[in-house]
Amino acid sequence: MEYSKQIVLKDGRTAILRHGVEADGGTVFENFNQTHGETDYLLSYPDENSFTAEQEGQFLKRKAESANEVEIIALVDGRVAGTAGVDAIGGKYKLRHRAEFGISVLKEYWGLGVGRALMDACIECARRAGYAQLELTVVAENERAVAMYRRAGFVEFGRNPRGFNSRISGYQELVSMRLEL
Repeated sequence: MEYSKQIVLKDGRTAILRHGVEADGGTVFENFNQTHGETDYLLSYPDENSFTAEQEGQFLKRKAESANEVEIIALVDGRVAGTAGVDAIGGKYKLRHRAEFGISVLKEYWGLGVGRALMDACIECARRAGYAQLELTVVAENERAVAMYRRAGFVEFGRNPRGFNSRISGYQELVSMRLEL
């Protein structure tokens, strides 16, 4: 799925949000490894990345060609500041109305509106793709993210008190949230 938009961040800089393409594979790969090393709130650690830069490029190519999935990158001063994606939960009839999404932003860009802009872009793309529901899972102690999702209209529909087992802090509670589109 294609996407492109320009926004102004809280510090006055311009960010370009666009769908990733094959040529972005290397920079998105680097961004993944850095973001996953900067916070304990994401699904995996950098050493668990099973992609190479080339495979990341192929992944981005498939998403760009998809009618209902997307991987969006946020570029600030030519650098990938964050990424977000919308993925179908399933292709079976009973699941086709649902999509999930996730966001990661480099720590130096936290608090500037990059995460909010990526979330808004994912909501827009999910609507365009015809989904009826967008879902996410967030670590409960990540209060800033939980608050951002609530402000956007997401509602909690469940919790898993031992959803993640962090190398740093032990078990982390996960909050499942959804937005009706």
